[in-house]
Amino acid sequence: MATGSRAEAASESGAAHFIEHMLFKGTDDNTAAQLAARMDAIGGQLNAFTTKECTCFYVHALDSHLPEGLDILTGMFFDSKFAQEDVETERGVVLEEIGMYRDDPADLCAERLAAAVFHGTPLARPILGQKATLDKMTGEWLRDYKESHYLPDKVVVSLAGSYSEEVVEEIRRRFAAMTPGKAAKIKAGKYTPSVSLKRKATEQNHLILAFPTISAGDRRRFALQLLSSILGGGMSSRLFQQVREQQGLCYNIYSYGSSFADIGIFCIATAQSKDTEMQAIASIKKVIDEFLTDGATEEELHRVRELAKANVLMGMESTTAHMNHMARSVLNGEEILTPDEIIAAYDAVTMEDVQALAGEMFRWENASLSVVGKVAEEETYRELIYGN
Repeated sequence: MATGSRAEAASESGAAHFIEHMLFKGTDDNTAAQLAARMDAIGGQLNAFTTKECTCFYVHALDSHLPEGLDILTGMFFDSKFAQEDVETERGVVLEEIGMYRDDPADLCAERLAAAVFHGTPLARPILGQKATLDKMTGEWLRDYKESHYLPDKVVVSLAGSYSEEVVEEIRRRFAAMTPGKAAKIKAGKYTPSVSLKRKATEQNHLILAFPTISAGDRRRFALQLLSSILGGGMSSRLFQQVREQQGLCYNIYSYGSSFADIGIFCIATAQSKDTEMQAIASIKKVIDEFLTDGATEEELHRVRELAKANVLMGMESTTAHMNHMARSVLNGEEILTPDEIIAAYDAVTMEDVQALAGEMFRWENASLSVVGKVAEEETYRELIYGN
């Protein structure tokens, strides 16, 4: 479904994720235990996840058991009870989940980064919500929210593997019963350079350095992936080699992109002691500045291109990967590319493409920083990031 935490109003924060949990708590015909037993009886897997822009429910089963898996999944989707006693129980589970993520400094660092750089937009709010909003949600309210947001034009059904035409027709029949409706317009994303600091008693300071980048559907996403691999995509990457291997300032360092429908951020994440933190930040900054000056080498581009292509081919051996690829492409309004087309897109990326994207993205006046741990004064970080 193209509905996640971004579709929520401030007072509804956490609704999509709460509903994800509630769909596993029983239907008109089966209790939660019976749903689990039915799935175990066919040796299948039933799971779900919520992001800022979508919610996914999926079944992985043998083709011979697919009709039963479909019946379980659609029963949950259409006939979940939202019983108030289940809401009270599951609310406690969600609050424990929130506590678990807040106890993890790396997760807390990422959440605070999003809250800062997307301040004033729904992208700033945590997917899990917060106690103040979750406490107000009843079973009836959650059911009404689901009915108003799980609309036909927001639902994508993705099927990969071995299946019959009868299964496809059954899917069409069941989802044709959905009531049409009009979804509320999603508020546009906006990036604001920010410094977020959180004092926490940890052995290491966890930090993320971020820059605004391209949206999920941008064709340059292939160049972004290669750029990320060169800088922080593994043990041979520039950041790993220089910050860890040559200077010994951290145990791990990596980069990644988080892209949404209309905006994105590129992140470099690491953790180190308070004593070496400023040296690590300065080293990261030096790596980026050198890349802006010199660009990628032919050897680097070849290496990360072959890595990306291998990951595509090996990943697409999984029916789950196929399912996710097709669904996300449709949700993002993209063409569903075949593995050969994806490989061709990586092959088409040039050193000039990577350098141009880096020059657009790595502007220090647009940089953001999130740090969790035994943090220094904010001005110290600002001087290091923006001072020259």
